[in-house]
Amino acid sequence: MPDWEKRFRAPRVSLPDWAEDAPDRSLFVSNATGTYELYAWDRATGEQRQVTDRPNGTTDGLLAPDGRSIWWFNDKDGDEFGVWMRQPFDGSGKDEPAVPGLEPSYPAGLAIGRDGRTVVVGRSTDEVGSTIHVLRADAAPGEAPAEIYRHRESAGVGDLSHDGTLIAIEHTEHGDAMHPALRVVRADGSAVAELDDSEGGTVELGLEVLGFAPVDGDTRLLVGHQRRGRWEPMVWDVATGEQTDLALDLPGDVSAEWYPDGSALLVAHGFEARGDLWRYDLGSRELTRVETPRGSVSGATARPDGTVEYMWSSAAEPSVLRSTSGKVVLDPPGMKAPRSVPVEDVWVDGPGGRIHALVQKPAGADGPLPTIFEVHGGPTWHDSDSFAAGPAAWVDHGYAVVRVNYRGSTGYGREWTDALKHRVGLIELEDIAAVREWAVVSGLADPDRLILSGGSWGGYLTLLGLGTQPDAWALGLAAVPVADYVTAYHDEMEALKAIDRTFFGGTPEEVPDRFTASSPLTYVDAVKVPVYISAGVNDPRCPIQQVENYVDRLAAREAVHEVYRYDAGHGSLVVDERIKQVALELDFAERHLG
Repeated sequence: MPDWEKRFRAPRVSLPDWAEDAPDRSLFVSNATGTYELYAWDRATGEQRQVTDRPNGTTDGLLAPDGRSIWWFNDKDGDEFGVWMRQPFDGSGKDEPAVPGLEPSYPAGLAIGRDGRTVVVGRSTDEVGSTIHVLRADAAPGEAPAEIYRHRESAGVGDLSHDGTLIAIEHTEHGDAMHPALRVVRADGSAVAELDDSEGGTVELGLEVLGFAPVDGDTRLLVGHQRRGRWEPMVWDVATGEQTDLALDLPGDVSAEWYPDGSALLVAHGFEARGDLWRYDLGSRELTRVETPRGSVSGATARPDGTVEYMWSSAAEPSVLRSTSGKVVLDPPGMKAPRSVPVEDVWVDGPGGRIHALVQKPAGADGPLPTIFEVHGGPTWHDSDSFAAGPAAWVDHGYAVVRVNYRGSTGYGREWTDALKHRVGLIELEDIAAVREWAVVSGLADPDRLILSGGSWGGYLTLLGLGTQPDAWALGLAAVPVADYVTAYHDEMEALKAIDRTFFGGTPEEVPDRFTASSPLTYVDAVKVPVYISAGVNDPRCPIQQVENYVDRLAAREAVHEVYRYDAGHGSLVVDERIKQVALELDFAERHLG
């Protein structure tokens, strides 16, 4: 078995979620069976038990604070439309609908009270928009949950206070899905407090719920804000209105979560594609580094004993779940993922400022090399110095891999993230073109063997780039892409419609010229190179019909292309399927590039 395939097959685990009132009970995701599923883990006995078993996998789950039950989201073949199910932690009972009375929907947040029965459920449907429902612990048997919130724009459950009396809601009633506002209500829906950084200014600023203090009767809410041009945490007392600015002296984006006793914060810091951890004492206001190796921390949690568990990796080193106690927390049995090569940082001057790119190439290889530009999705995401089996597979096959944190990416300040509005797709491609020019001029990339590739938003940029930059690329590989933006808008899930209205400044009917200018379908007849497209037939984010519209246009003029359709949603949770898709892309590139 080649190394690239081993990296996909090697057993993986996620950072375990643990029960607040039963810390020895944990829930994690693993691909141990060849499909990503939920697992229960009793730390006291060491016993691990597979919780879900579905053909297309399961990753959305939550452990009740009392540790007695596990909740998981039951959709159909990856369509993200379904209901929450529940089963006992110890497996002594069958799965049952967790909140009877709620029809299937797209999920929009879930919070479970410490009694295990008070539940706040966020939902989204195309017909209604966003609703939030509360099932009270004292509800009569068979009583339907009460609807406490409804709005046409997107909204979701942020958190439930430790004593179950307060609910934090993230909403976009002002119509800007990129910059939410916050509202705190009681369990009956009556208002307690409101925080909206978007009001009255020309610059839109966002807020996010990071969590209520884990202490009964404590009305402090940890909030993320953008008031200084980046994400930072502050403490908002929703009862008094007092806001405590932490002003952490760290560059880049900063997030945080509470230590279990509420006296300190575990700070997650991201800067220039790498991440580290800090402890912030709320009493002394002292910031202390939590030692982690250079690379990326993809998740972390503080345990009741004061230790911190975190998931760490680098581009060269596979993921490992570590603890500040010095132990590896959870090491799944079976083969280990082979190492890859380190990443090199490159900074390129672009039309909107300096662009950060990450480059990997085969050890000892000299250019010019066949080079693949792996474009990240999101777009509100960024590539980092973390382990990824896909890029490593291309390096194994002799390619250089370039990943660009274009305008729209997170981690480089609010202005960088927000820059793509209205010229959607075109802004990002300007930055990718600048890095492409550097790759050729520097001698890294062979200009006759340049591949543009990506999934989701990266797939969208791939198709848009092949049409708007037809002489720049030798090949295109697009996975689950937006291909026909107008049709995609009308067919996608409601929450994504809200994002698109924010990006473009309206609907396709209100701003048709913007949608036309940013749609790959507009430029499909200009595409000159072979195109490979893969798509999930149940995808609610980049629906299949708009992909078919694009493919039909390629076929009508007999353009070289191949399409692979698979029975899942926005990507697959089945390891064999993931390997098959990478193998098909590698084969397509080999046949057409040599």
